[in-house]
Amino acid sequence: MFTAQAHPGARPLEGLRIVEVSSFVAAPLGGMTLAQLGADVVRVDPLGGAPDTSRWPLTVNAASLYWAGLNKGKRSFEVDFRSQAGRDLVRSLVVGAGETGGILLTNAVGRDWLSYESLARLRPDLVHLQIEGKHDGSPAVDYTVNAAVGFPLVTGPEGLADPVNHVLPAWDIACGLYASIAILAAERHRRTSGEGSQMRVALQDVALAMAGNLGFLAEAQINKVDRKRIGNYLYGGFARDFTTNDGRRVMVVVLTRRHWTDLLGATGLGDVVAALETSLGADFTTEDDRFEYREALAGLLQHWFSQRTLDQATTALDGGAYLWSVYRTFVEVVGGAEGDLRDNPMIGEIDQPGVGVHLAPGSPITFGARGTRAEVAPAPRLGEHTEALLHDVLGLGDGVVAGLFADRVVAGRQAHHDLTTDRNAS
Repeated sequence: MFTAQAHPGARPLEGLRIVEVSSFVAAPLGGMTLAQLGADVVRVDPLGGAPDTSRWPLTVNAASLYWAGLNKGKRSFEVDFRSQAGRDLVRSLVVGAGETGGILLTNAVGRDWLSYESLARLRPDLVHLQIEGKHDGSPAVDYTVNAAVGFPLVTGPEGLADPVNHVLPAWDIACGLYASIAILAAERHRRTSGEGSQMRVALQDVALAMAGNLGFLAEAQINKVDRKRIGNYLYGGFARDFTTNDGRRVMVVVLTRRHWTDLLGATGLGDVVAALETSLGADFTTEDDRFEYREALAGLLQHWFSQRTLDQATTALDGGAYLWSVYRTFVEVVGGAEGDLRDNPMIGEIDQPGVGVHLAPGSPITFGARGTRAEVAPAPRLGEHTEALLHDVLGLGDGVVAGLFADRVVAGRQAHHDLTTDRNAS
């Protein structure tokens, strides 16, 4: 089986345990980020699983590829959230013992038994991170946050009146990564001071922070600019997609003087562009003028691309300092599991229960001079580790564990089989 090569230093969080009670993208991603760095992340789900267990995309057998993708390397604990006994088990998992426990990552709301105040009474040095929709605790998801912050109204082709939501849940992704960073910062503080931390990360705050960091908000406030849509052009510079005569699309990005010079050399447009530059009194070695006259420059380049097939354009463009790429579908990226994916050491081949053998990413972070990484691990089955966690982490005996399963306080793979048999029999 093909796997990314492991490196002894690729699990720096070995020995750290995080309990994750979560759903959607941000919290599971935060937990998986820590798991891929070696932490023991225990995902806790209610009986039957949270919505993530059946969220699209699905295989033909209704296995969730979403679950498989966002829970790699974790352990799964399935428990009845409604019963006091089930809640007590979850709280015991969170509280833990010694340096390995006492960390909770969650986006669950309305559960006082999981609140910082409730758990900190049991463990004063608790690290508790709550992901919220908005800073006031009210709910929000990536699509509503994106709409509220303004990005959909500057995305899309020029002249379009309708908003365009990006298919990538960018704020969920950034929020999950912020959450993992916050937990590591709080754990470092706990090690040096002995103190716990109560932290919140709001999805909308993450979006607003990035809108501010990238200058969108200051541009509106200071420059009084209501930014307009410009399609696939690069704001303040020169970049755009171009179509070859066999119908393929290529994205070209020019960021520096050298990029521009090399692009003119590759396309043979140096003399034509110089004449245009003279007639307009422009200096296309500057980003400002390349952006100002982007449509005229793009027209010349589009004519060049329209006279060539993708193969011909690729041959001409190879070797320049400018940045470019062919637009590809996800099917083309997978490409029969050949080429780019197998050449990337981040990608490993896993046998995911319910899904089968496929290529999956590990952590993008590399360790050591050789740039090696930890091996890619599959996501757990729902409840796969319930029994082991009851025994090994909570220290419960066989009789107590058997009773918890019999009373349906907890569940796992065998428990699901029993429940299905009972329903069929009735």
